[in-house]
Amino acid sequence: MNTQCSPNLHSELRSRFGFSRFRKGQLQVIEKVTKGESVIAIFPTGAGKSLCYQLPATMLPGITIVVSPLLSLMKDQLKYLYKHNISAASLDSTLNREQYHEVLAKAQRGELKVLMISVERFRNERFRSHLSNMNVSLLVVDEAHCISEWGHNFRPEYLRIPVYKKEFSIKQVLLLTATATVEVGDDIRAKFAIAPQNVIRTGFYRKNLHINVCPVKEEERITTLVRRLKTGEEQFPAIIYVTLQKSAEMVAEELKKAGIEAHAYHAGMENGHREQIQNRFMDSNIECVVATIAFGMGIDKSDIRSVIHFDLPKSIEGYSQEIGRAGRDDLDASCTLLANRCSIVTLENFIYGDTPEKSGLRVLLDEIKAAGSLWEVKLVSLSNKTNIRQLPLKTALVYLEMEGIITSLYTYFSEYQFKTVLSDDEIVSGFSGERAQFLRRLLEYSVPKKTWNAIDLFLFVETYGYERKRAVAALEYLDSKGLIELSVKQAVDVYRVSTNDFDSDSVADNLYGIFDQNQSHQIKRISEMVGFFERNTCLSSGLSRYFGENTASQSCGHCSVCIVGPLRMEVASEQRPLSSYSIEKLTEEFTDTAGQKATPVMTAKFLCGISSPLFTKIKAKKLGSFAMLENYPFRDVLSAVEALSGKSAVTV
Repeated sequence: MNTQCSPNLHSELRSRFGFSRFRKGQLQVIEKVTKGESVIAIFPTGAGKSLCYQLPATMLPGITIVVSPLLSLMKDQLKYLYKHNISAASLDSTLNREQYHEVLAKAQRGELKVLMISVERFRNERFRSHLSNMNVSLLVVDEAHCISEWGHNFRPEYLRIPVYKKEFSIKQVLLLTATATVEVGDDIRAKFAIAPQNVIRTGFYRKNLHINVCPVKEEERITTLVRRLKTGEEQFPAIIYVTLQKSAEMVAEELKKAGIEAHAYHAGMENGHREQIQNRFMDSNIECVVATIAFGMGIDKSDIRSVIHFDLPKSIEGYSQEIGRAGRDDLDASCTLLANRCSIVTLENFIYGDTPEKSGLRVLLDEIKAAGSLWEVKLVSLSNKTNIRQLPLKTALVYLEMEGIITSLYTYFSEYQFKTVLSDDEIVSGFSGERAQFLRRLLEYSVPKKTWNAIDLFLFVETYGYERKRAVAALEYLDSKGLIELSVKQAVDVYRVSTNDFDSDSVADNLYGIFDQNQSHQIKRISEMVGFFERNTCLSSGLSRYFGENTASQSCGHCSVCIVGPLRMEVASEQRPLSSYSIEKLTEEFTDTAGQKATPVMTAKFLCGISSPLFTKIKAKKLGSFAMLENYPFRDVLSAVEALSGKSAVTV
């Protein structure tokens, strides 16, 4: 430990943040970061991970770039930074033109200590042209478990972060997560070549959280929830988690009928309304929110007294993250699961939706073969053509990079246009020599339209031999100075095709195998979660051991197992046998509409209400039988469809 820097760190902690002491693990991480070392901090939710970059950011010479997965996370972090007089900003879709350029200018002048971005920003050619002019001291990855294929919220774009670190010569990283198992921690450590001694993992056990498993029948969940809230078994403020958006609306409405002021919160709501609900909850003007997991990321409200799971969480990691939002003031808080098996089918069917068919993967590979040396991709178009949802499609592209078939280069915009009240001569008059000639040639390649002038950058570059990035930088400069108003459209991802000498069937088989393995892994997570809630020993110590902590005590004394003993979830309500349905009649309209694309897998997804690009294209939700069998396991429905068609999904 570098004891020489500790007094400075304690002084900065007191003067900047008003804290008298560090929490467990914080000083160890911060000392390593301020010494220039890369670190992984694995702290439980609410244990102060953010301070591990916020304090060093005030002391490091350059800017700290923070990669964050959600806009709401960025906004909450920025509010905290502003409150403590730390110069910070984010680059996100809510900024207007002037705000965007102001943020970039401050970052390049060294006036910002923290810049928050999404990982996708690294591929944006407009941002890349500015990043090379920034003095970056530290790259922080929040929710770093997203980097690992074995993490509970894997995001394929995160796999590229080690490449970006190298490309932009960023010497140091800090990876932050609350939900990394030992396996996930080892995986992300290896990806950044971080020394084992620089993985700082604090305990996951929090003695003030009371974990309760409350078995309840499906038809009694609402009445049980109302009773617990009315009698004080559950205290306010409270978050009630559900799986589906429609469930959030339904539960909130039922609670209102019972005289409990509750508000729904989910990703399907209008942004302004959703933000208003969150702000009112944070300000204690709302005491109960019924939400999907869209709510809570980055929420730092210290006095949440109850986190109630109306539906099963998606995984043990997700559960740990969600209950971690309770009791951050170290006072007692309850974490209650209304336990039954009715939502297991819904959770599993979500997982099957992200596994593409082999036929779609072959279409993807054929596109690459036909592309030549450079392959330009519009993700939405490619998703429609391959019938692969966008997230698994991104995942497939990353795996193809890892196989050496393609190499990600950058993202450009196919449409650049601008408007101005100035003439070309007036714009160029402020420049001289070769720069003036360059700008005049660039502006000459604009085609006047009604309001905007469109610039053909491809033709410009091809004609004069200039680098595209210089043209983009020039347009950005003119825009930042108010000489033009720039607008861009149609993002296009560019890949180098490293080889097209591959067997499409073989590569498709390998890719499908990866997705199938991941699918099995995700299904196993659900089984592990059910097993966790039905365990015979202490829930609190079991949760800690799941994340690699060896707890001294085998019994917390206050979870439901310690108090009343092991419990079993109520079984799902009985429903009519799948065999009683006429699969042929249910699929008739879909088969007629989809034609040859009505494979057994797609037909089963149609009946189970599992979304796909094809369904959007043919407006499948308007067909009578869409989601008619959503309460049945996808595998069972698929078997019934295969029996009807005489085909096997494996050969699709």
